[in-house]
Amino acid sequence: MPTHQRTFPGDPQQLRAARSWTRATLDGHPHSEDAALIVTELGTNALMHTASGDATGTFHVTLTISESAVTVAVSDSGDTKSTPAVQHPSPNATHGRGLGMVAALADCVEVQGDNAGRTVTAELRLRANSQEPAPCL
Repeated sequence: MPTHQRTFPGDPQQLRAARSWTRATLDGHPHSEDAALIVTELGTNALMHTASGDATGTFHVTLTISESAVTVAVSDSGDTKSTPAVQHPSPNATHGRGLGMVAALADCVEVQGDNAGRTVTAELRLRANSQEPAPCL
């Protein structure tokens, strides 16, 4: 399984670079647009809620491609005591929908780590290859 990794500086302008890198890496894969959106959402969460958004912070993206799925993992720099979770914001809320969007796009979402750093992993399965639901990663 090919795995591609890249670390991006903790600057919000780098979200565009991460999205572009994801599209280029997946180059026409059926899930390239969904994966790019997931990288943007998870990268935004890392920058907004962890030390990844500090002046010297970074976030790390890993893309793993197999015959049956694309796995997107975004790791943050830690320094938060809250665990990412799907929220249910009010219609007027300006935040709180990102992880819900990721969960809606992905077949499986997992959060690993602690306040020293977390990795959120989303798996996008190819429908033609998945006969029945498989357990998360």
